[in-house]
Amino acid sequence: MTVTQRETSHNPTPEADGPVGVWLNGARGSVATTAITGLLALRAGMADSTGCVTDTGMLRDAPLADWTDMVVGGHDIVDTPLEKKAESLVDSGVIPAPVLAAVRGSLPAVERDLRTGYDARTETGSLADVIDRLAGDIEEFRDRHGLSRVVVINVSSTEPPVDHRPEYDDLDALTRSLADPDDKVLPASSVVAYAAFRAGCGFVDFTPSTGARLPALEMMAQRERVPFAGSDGKTGETLLRTALAPMFTCRALHVLSWAGVNLLGGGDGATLEDPRNARSKLSSKSGVLPALLGEDVTAPLHIDNVPDLGDHKTAWDHVSFEGFLGVRMSMQLTWSGVDSTLAAPLVLDLARLTAAAHRAGHVGAIEELGFFFKDPIGSDEHALAEQAQVLSTWAGGLDGRCAD
Repeated sequence: MTVTQRETSHNPTPEADGPVGVWLNGARGSVATTAITGLLALRAGMADSTGCVTDTGMLRDAPLADWTDMVVGGHDIVDTPLEKKAESLVDSGVIPAPVLAAVRGSLPAVERDLRTGYDARTETGSLADVIDRLAGDIEEFRDRHGLSRVVVINVSSTEPPVDHRPEYDDLDALTRSLADPDDKVLPASSVVAYAAFRAGCGFVDFTPSTGARLPALEMMAQRERVPFAGSDGKTGETLLRTALAPMFTCRALHVLSWAGVNLLGGGDGATLEDPRNARSKLSSKSGVLPALLGEDVTAPLHIDNVPDLGDHKTAWDHVSFEGFLGVRMSMQLTWSGVDSTLAAPLVLDLARLTAAAHRAGHVGAIEELGFFFKDPIGSDEHALAEQAQVLSTWAGGLDGRCAD
């Protein structure tokens, strides 16, 4: 069966209510395992929702799925059991040991909903066949659990940027290329986005990879009447920059340079040690300051792999600025955080919000979710306070009425 032959009548109506599925691509990774463990703890009443924006006053009135109505599944290309991965995150200080002890008995049920993902290094068939398999896994998950809708969230490793191809501008041409087993026309993140849309699901890219950011895939989202959002979750240094940079502009202070160094280990550190992968991350991070300061600014940025840091991340920034009468001043700051602990609650927030947007009939890019991203799709706004206001206003209007 080719991707052009699949039926799309499974897509639920905007009015349908029921439990929501969260399908994680990269489900056995650190961010996903932390999100899964955290959701199980929230469902069991064993943890509070600190870090989850959707449980704050800003969004508490939005019509969102309850934690107890969220079911998790996913794809991954590795086979490390969730329980073993969670134990390693306890050892590294990411997941508290009492939390894992409280939810350990629930992990096997999630394990049963994990499937083998797409690995471009080993796949010999066509991408059309891969997409059919991935979409079929998601559909089976939705049907088996009686879910009203599923949100697919990409939390896998960062990919290199892709070179433009004509097929990326034409959905029909792209679909034809997918049938050629010798043409891996799409990067893995875009294969996942295509499969999500094919299954009638919303899609979120928490990484700086290409994902749904191709004109042909935007066309597909419109055709399938599904929403998508991204890209690259804003959890640390960039979060801080989007809060602080507006301070300089609103006080008429001239920023001369803003240098940054990021030190991290774990899987992300190893992935970003490859300059090809680092290009995607650096591109995502580097556009923020010019947008916020209104001009280009000298802003060298480095990412260094320090394996012993594991999931702990440190970012150091040095800001040189000019005040009244040309007097030079500076600000130095250090951000130290646990990457997966910062990211996981945002993944859960995005699942709730994207599901609510789908229910309300939102189609295409959800630019109002730019609050969560370094490089927000559909929006040039980067200032955190303004993004928060946009998000709050929009989410408060998700009352089940069609957004289009």
